[in-house]
Amino acid sequence: MQTLPQTRDLVLIGGGHAHALVLLKWAMKPLAGARLTLIDPNPTAPYTGMLPGLIAGHFDRAALEMDLVALARHAGARLILGRAAGIYTQARHVTVPGRPPVAYDVLSVDLGITSDLPSLPGFMDHAVAAKPLAAYAARWETFVRSAPSAPHVTVLGAGVGGVELALAMQHRLPSAKITVIEHSVALPHMGRRARARLLALLSERGIALIEQCEAVRVEKDAVLLSDGRSLRSDFTLGAAGSRPQDWLTGTGLALHDGYVTVDPTLRSVSHPEIFAVGDCAHMSESPRPKAGVFAVRQAPYLYHNLRAALSGGAMRRYRPQRDYLKLISLGGKSALADKWGLPLAGRAMWQLKTRIDRKFMRMFHALPEMEIAPLPRLHAQGLAELVGDKPLCGGCGAKVGPDALRHALAALPQTSALEKGVGDDAAVLTINGARQVIATDHLRAVTDDPWLMAKIASVHALGDVWAMGATPQAALAMLILPRLSEPLQARTLAEIMAGMTEVLRDAGADLAGGHTTQGAELTIGLTVTGMVGARVLTKGGGQPGDALVLTKPIGSGTLLAAEMQKKAPGRAIAALWPFLTQPQGRASAILSGHARAMTDVTGFGLAGHLDEMLRASGLGAEIALDAIPLFEGALAMAEAGVTSTIMPANRAALLGRIAAPTSAQAGLLFDPQTAGGLLAAVPEDCVAALLDELGDAGYRAACIGHLRDTDDSPALRVV
Repeated sequence: MQTLPQTRDLVLIGGGHAHALVLLKWAMKPLAGARLTLIDPNPTAPYTGMLPGLIAGHFDRAALEMDLVALARHAGARLILGRAAGIYTQARHVTVPGRPPVAYDVLSVDLGITSDLPSLPGFMDHAVAAKPLAAYAARWETFVRSAPSAPHVTVLGAGVGGVELALAMQHRLPSAKITVIEHSVALPHMGRRARARLLALLSERGIALIEQCEAVRVEKDAVLLSDGRSLRSDFTLGAAGSRPQDWLTGTGLALHDGYVTVDPTLRSVSHPEIFAVGDCAHMSESPRPKAGVFAVRQAPYLYHNLRAALSGGAMRRYRPQRDYLKLISLGGKSALADKWGLPLAGRAMWQLKTRIDRKFMRMFHALPEMEIAPLPRLHAQGLAELVGDKPLCGGCGAKVGPDALRHALAALPQTSALEKGVGDDAAVLTINGARQVIATDHLRAVTDDPWLMAKIASVHALGDVWAMGATPQAALAMLILPRLSEPLQARTLAEIMAGMTEVLRDAGADLAGGHTTQGAELTIGLTVTGMVGARVLTKGGGQPGDALVLTKPIGSGTLLAAEMQKKAPGRAIAALWPFLTQPQGRASAILSGHARAMTDVTGFGLAGHLDEMLRASGLGAEIALDAIPLFEGALAMAEAGVTSTIMPANRAALLGRIAAPTSAQAGLLFDPQTAGGLLAAVPEDCVAALLDELGDAGYRAACIGHLRDTDDSPALRVV
């Protein structure tokens, strides 16, 4: 089937409510030719309407989190896990520290707000802001577990948010002595009767309210007030209104009190290619207070207008309602409803609020799995079994199985130019007395972020050089780009080159050039060379009693397969990327002086690559399953039945050569690893010192077992 080229870049900054809803709509009806990117520092985004329930203990964290990793996959968007720090409107790009600029043709901003108080002395050191909620929720849970018998809690700000959270914290810790401080008048935007009810409830619950006073300093265990009083405070929360993100002031966008000024179509009044929604926007023709309800109502208009901006269509005007239903949690499972000055309170209002909140979150917690295109009614035998019911994995999960590759390589001739060739990690050439290794590898993309994928592919390709104890020298790139317009080709290539050169430069190698072509999807490969001294490490050479040291956890293939199926927790995928981009050069240098045999663990899985070492050394091995480090979330996904495409072939290749439990944990031994760690056989007396040195260098290394003499049992025993 022909794929349509992408011609325009749409970039969303922030995973707020409006953008999350746009992504849902985009998944159902994407715009042909548009490439969608989401930038957010976190793999999940909270639904703020359920925050008081979380603080009170009624919900767990998962109940109010939108998984941006799964949502981006659902929408066909690339997710950049980074914090936007600037918008350069003339160059039309967004700066994200630590990576190349992200270019846009159309941009939308949904950053939310913050309630921190950096100008208040001591706040940043001794208090926590209610927004964004991640740090607050984590600090609160820690405090609840270790709080003194009658803790003192101070809330700075007596708006609706501050009062809601004071009531929630009092419900969770009934013994707490809570004080709410407001520099003016409490609950200024509430209806008269609803305000009176909330003030009466604060008094009834024993929550002190101090109005017409403000904090002048926050200390470790106290808050100093402008009237000279000092309040003991074991936990201090900032909920005093809101303020915009500071960096917006340097963008050149038209702002109102720091918020992006937009017209009724939600476009910036100064830069029509930029949109802004939610709390970070100021609606110039119809100003409204900061409330999530407006972000939710803006979403369908934003979706329509973004498509119109990209395609040249007509815009729709957003007209916000003048009043809206306010449902305020009262600590326990009751709530107060305020609209048109008619307050209603009680358990029924809590049930209404919870029903609304859960209905909203179900949209994000019930994303459908990726569908496989149905086969033609008439098809060749074996096609259905080969296609299966899951999409083809990326990375090493898409590679050919070990048996097929082993049989193909067996017929290759060994030439006199090769000192080491077929069957080892890299070829070794001797040229005028100098010894050089050469290896090649390529990966089907596991992420739509070209910069991140280039780093992963570079680390992966260099693994063969490092496994032989060589020093990287030079590389050639081999790229297949999806069909793109020339401007998007240039942007994509710039990101790929930046990712490659970053890894290669740190390894001491140069990128010498390469070749590109266009295809159905992004694929990145490198051919790399390295220089090696008198001693070349190979898969053979291990001795009985040698310890087996592994420098990275396993389980990446299962996690990447789960991410493609929108099943993997976003936090687990975010935690995986730093491991996949972690170079193994330093680990190679640490191990090379002691290792008798070494390889890298990639497509054939830990068991498959260990088996290659055993074949080459003529030995057996025993490994301890519980000693093998696993990536966060990998075991849970394996237990849920998620497997990578190549795993059955990896398992079949070891029939009769491995004795292992029939458990999900043991199944991860066959899991293909993308940019995996090194596996080295080292003398037993070196293990402790090597693990210490590897740990100091930042590797999560472990001794997983030992080599042994062969006997009648399977070569590899797993205990």
